[in-house]
Parts: sequence; structure tokens; C-alpha cells
Amino acid sequence: MLKVICGKKGSGKTKKMIDMVNSVCANSTGSVVCIEQGMQLTYDIPHRCRLIAANEYNICGYDAFYGFFAGVLAGNYDIADVFVDGILKIGNKDLVGLGALLAKIDELAKDINVTITVSADEADLPAEVKKYL
Repeated sequence: MLKVICGKKGSGKTKKMIDMVNSVCANSTGSVVCIEQGMQLTYDIPHRCRLIAANEYNICGYDAFYGFFAGVLAGNYDIADVFVDGILKIGNKDLVGLGALLAKIDELAKDINVTITVSADEADLPAEVKKYL
């Protein structure tokens, strides 16, 4: 299941995601992964969650992110939850391309809970993204 948390910068998206990560880590029997642009969340999420800094792998653009995401899933078959913070930074703020990426991720990760934060106003999102709100 894919879920998007959206809102303008400073609206509490990352805080909400951190709370979700902490709750999932306390209750999940599977692996939990959090992907972010840098390592800002190091002290906010439990060590049980695998934190991945996308910038350390030179991921630039949605196609590169999708390949990386698929590789993370392929490398560990017991992943139950994936959290992605700041996807628009990786995709150069391309909202139309984001819709296509979300559709591909939704198809790939059918049995995994995926939560992605999007730093944009809901009114600016295309229908392809809004359906995941």
C-alpha cells in the first residue's frame, strides 16, 4: 500500500513520518527502511530502522530512484515498511514525473507499506499523485 503525506515546507510532514516510523518499529515483525536525501533523521528514528541517505548513492531523478528502490527491496525480502522523505528533492520538483514514479512503486511494492513525503501544496498535485493521499 502506497501513501503520500503532502504539505508545504514546515507543515510537519517529516515529524508525522518520524512518528509513523517509531510506531511501526515498535510493532512490526519485518524490516523497516527509511530513505532520505541526507542523514538528518539519524537521531530521530530507532536503530531498528535502516536509514539510507540517497545522496550518498548519487541518486538523481525518478528513474534512478526507482532502480535504487527496487534494489533495496531485492536485497532484503522481509521488508514490511519503507518511508521516503523529500522525494521532490531527488526528482527535481517534477510533480508530473512523480505521478509516474508512484504508479511504478505501487506496482512493485504491492505487499509493502510505503509512505512518501511530498513538499507541495495539495492543490498543486496532479491527479496521479492525489490518488495516493
